Amino acid sequence: MNFYKNKKILVTGGTGMIGRSLVKSLLNDGADVTIVSLDDFRSDNKELRFIKSDLREFSNCINLCKNKDIVFHLAGVKGSPDMTKKKPASFFVPTITFNTNILEASRRCNVENVLYTSSIGVYSPSKNFIEEDVWKTFPSENDRFAGWAKRMGELQAEAYSIEDGYSKISIVRPANIYGPHDNFDPNNAMVIPSLINKAINSKGILDVWGDGSPIRDFLFADDCADAMKLILKKNITYPINIGSGTGVSIKKIVEVIVENLPEKKLEINWDTSKPSGDKIRLMNIDKIKKLGFVSKVDINQGIRKTIEWFKSNNNNHEKRYNSFLEN
Repeated sequence: MNFYKNKKILVTGGTGMIGRSLVKSLLNDGADVTIVSLDDFRSDNKELRFIKSDLREFSNCINLCKNKDIVFHLAGVKGSPDMTKKKPASFFVPTITFNTNILEASRRCNVENVLYTSSIGVYSPSKNFIEEDVWKTFPSENDRFAGWAKRMGELQAEAYSIEDGYSKISIVRPANIYGPHDNFDPNNAMVIPSLINKAINSKGILDVWGDGSPIRDFLFADDCADAMKLILKKNITYPINIGSGTGVSIKKIVEVIVENLPEKKLEINWDTSKPSGDKIRLMNIDKIKKLGFVSKVDINQGIRKTIEWFKSNNNNHEKRYNSFLEN
């Protein structure tokens, strides 16, 4: 039996990278899906409902959550670590408000299952991020505002469980997710979309911050969506990491991008005057592996698919809502 068939589902941030992968999969499952976002969005799929709404207004969140069986809360502020350092309030305040409002609205409307999207940013720098270790340390200085904002959402879910017995919130901590429909704005994008944008629009030299040595866990968006569905279906209410379990260096990422753009004949300029970031940030994925999750798209396939999409949708990032520019 298909768990999601005919379920009334709200996906916040449904126009984003992970959201689009998740929505497509849920529609294939026969779910009744409503997405909410501040982006301008059009779809030819008559089975999909789109609502443009601001989650900073609590009344909007109550209206969105009414009569829903499931809420996937993916909405957030997308931006690079450098941008969140420059404009921390533009990241921190709306993130806290989105999370507080949607989780409280879900509780008041007695939504049967809720998935809260936390972040790899909740962790302190480590070679191996283990779920239980979060509260023994502090978020990395490079992720201070993002990390604490996401931690507050996790605490809110735990508080409901303790006080009200509302234990219906799954908490996921995704690794570095990438893929089509990402934020490719070079001014505030994450590493893979930023490098793809710069490489495709380069005049022959690809400038890369640091020396390429940092190692990260990258996961393709479709795989992340599959993991989210699995966790909610199994009603897992303890925090759980979502990742590939494989470390990839920034140097390797750059090499794969360059290999997939042979026509550009790119020369790489490693700008070691700029910070490289934390040396290593890897997910321990033992818990999700025990649930049966296996990522399907490796880094070479994922970057190739992302480049192909971006070539067909160049400048798409200019149409996305940007919290760092708008109030």
